[in-house]
Amino acid sequence: MNQFTAAGMFRANVAERGDGVMFRSAGTTVTWAEHYRRACSLAQALLADGVAPGDRVAFLDRNGLAYFEVLFGGALAGAVNVAVNWRLAPPEMAAVIDDSRATILVIHREFVPCLAAMESGLPAVKGVVILGDPKADADQGGASDLARRVGYEDWLAACDPVDPGFVGEPDDISMQLYTSGTTGLPKGVMLANRNISTMIELAGADAFGIDESTVSLVAMPLFHIGGSGWALTAMSRGGTSVILRDMDPAELLRLVERERITHTFVVPAVLMLLLGTPGIEKADLSSLDTIYYGASPIAEDVLVRCMAVIGCHFAQVYGMTETSGAIVRLEHQDHDPDGERRHLLRAAGKPLPEVDIRIVDPDTSGDVPTNTVGEIWTRSPYNMVGYWQKPEETASTILEGGWLRTGDAGYMDDEGYLFLHDRIKDMVVSGGENIYPAEVENVLLGVPGVGDAAVIGVPDDTWGETVKAVVVRAPGSDVAADAIIAFCRERLAHYKCPTSVDFTETLPRNPSGKILKRELREPYWVGRERRVH
Repeated sequence: MNQFTAAGMFRANVAERGDGVMFRSAGTTVTWAEHYRRACSLAQALLADGVAPGDRVAFLDRNGLAYFEVLFGGALAGAVNVAVNWRLAPPEMAAVIDDSRATILVIHREFVPCLAAMESGLPAVKGVVILGDPKADADQGGASDLARRVGYEDWLAACDPVDPGFVGEPDDISMQLYTSGTTGLPKGVMLANRNISTMIELAGADAFGIDESTVSLVAMPLFHIGGSGWALTAMSRGGTSVILRDMDPAELLRLVERERITHTFVVPAVLMLLLGTPGIEKADLSSLDTIYYGASPIAEDVLVRCMAVIGCHFAQVYGMTETSGAIVRLEHQDHDPDGERRHLLRAAGKPLPEVDIRIVDPDTSGDVPTNTVGEIWTRSPYNMVGYWQKPEETASTILEGGWLRTGDAGYMDDEGYLFLHDRIKDMVVSGGENIYPAEVENVLLGVPGVGDAAVIGVPDDTWGETVKAVVVRAPGSDVAADAIIAFCRERLAHYKCPTSVDFTETLPRNPSGKILKRELREPYWVGRERRVH
């Protein structure tokens, strides 16, 4: 048995510490053995529904115990977990589910009304399993009417808790997380057992200091690598995971106090919210050992204030879904705001074990000198297998020799610290969410009265970046900013929508017609050293 897969790690911990506490969530305590029994029943339910090794199973809900039952139960049967972003608009949810070809959809009753707005009808889905009371949604029609619907608890109760015994090979896909593409179409990032092995074996102990005494707060959405990846890493050595269903900074502080949390991962926007939460100065946060943060920019003064108010170690991580999460870490020892090396607060950190980093000229693919900005390439066991059903995009991202193009720009200093400078890609990262301008621009160009449009990321003190639309009105149009934003909100997840609109006579373009995004962005970023995270 290979314990360094999701299924193997799970079985090994059950065998070693079955009576130990695996989860605490919403007042419920679950041991490893109890969770194993439910995961085994779920695995048998999947098999009874015809799910074979390699088939995709989609999950749509906020954070909760059920996600891990589906994740581990699927792993025991060889199924691939597809966590759907519940913040998406229904057509966007459908695009992910359809692309994955998932045959089973586990969905919380809160999101069942979204099915009616999924115009595709989810043709691959044969069974819809509803968390909560499915009878309350019996009158919900629309998409997936032809799929069998069953309540989650009834689905599990119909199957005996017997482990199917699936082990899997290193290159078998275990998880498929979705990240938007530059064309606005979703891309399924395929993470294999070998990626899970790397997260667990290398990162769990070596990078994050995880052991069986760890009490981890799982606070980030589980459809993100920052949520699911952190959760797997933190539980890899048999510690306890405390699940926060949805981000509520006051509840987060209560959980730290009540559950004696030792480690967590959050995005900088959460740190900003925590600083503004009443009572944080009086909260007992003494159990905290380390807060890991990353996925979006953080202002240096905010970081320093967090260190002073919260009082624990802080460590930064840099990575992406395509690298199974973190590949670079800035140690807590490098967080010294009063020392001679304060400048390291602007660094991303140094590569983790077995991670290679190159800084290359994006035009020539040749290495650039130290302290020179170029595109960041990485090679390691963390790198994804590829994008699901997108061989051309995979080939343009994973190059000869196993190097993965991150699309980010940065430089390495003489000591080997990586500093992020700007983006090769035009992606906007707002509160840890990846937003691709092309997707938003496609909607903007459908607004009556808009003649041309570009989307850029501009600084935001809470979210790191926020979306700005730069719009050229059509001749004779007086379309207003409020109308443009409202139009977008009807068609896109709110976090993707512009929060402000600037109007201009023309958009700057190069001779081939490409909009010069850097020229548009530059005025908003003047004087800011920390541009990307």
